[in-house]
Amino acid sequence: MKAIAVYCGASPGLDPVYAEAARGLARVLVERNIGLVYGGGKVGLMGVIADEVLRLGGEATGVIPRALLEREVGHTGLTRQFVVKDMHERKAMMSNLADGFIAMPGGMGTLEELFEMVTWAQLGIHAKPIGLLNAQGFYDGLAGFVNHMVEQGFVRPAHAGLMMLEADPDALVAKLQAAAPPRIEPLA
Repeated sequence: MKAIAVYCGASPGLDPVYAEAARGLARVLVERNIGLVYGGGKVGLMGVIADEVLRLGGEATGVIPRALLEREVGHTGLTRQFVVKDMHERKAMMSNLADGFIAMPGGMGTLEELFEMVTWAQLGIHAKPIGLLNAQGFYDGLAGFVNHMVEQGFVRPAHAGLMMLEADPDALVAKLQAAAPPRIEPLA
């Protein structure tokens, strides 16, 4: 893996453990010589992970829509920064630049980006591994709801398995690196 797209909050969240998880993931990426691809902001967990990757000597690539550049206070010290037209272009570019995806704690935008990549994998648009960094059990409720969707017949078990859940950044990145590309038939 040369690069992982990380989706995370433009807010730091209320618990400092989330920022610590971001710094831990940054350390793992740099140690494994994996570049960061992220939303391009300087605030919240986005800023924490980008700053730490850069501080440790790694590469950080931001992809930010022009409309959010000022609102999210775009990061100015990145290895590369792409300013794109809109969120659709952002997600497509991040997907193309990345060899895998990790969702850290975040809000609705984080979930939207995560689920678009899961849906694209489910439909066979990409075969890149997807992980959830479950800091402080942040994604426990989501994992339970995905299991509920499986139990109710709306999600195939194999599709639910597209998201790897792990609390430790090193273990999560190792799982993504070791993951064979999912071989799931597209939905008819």
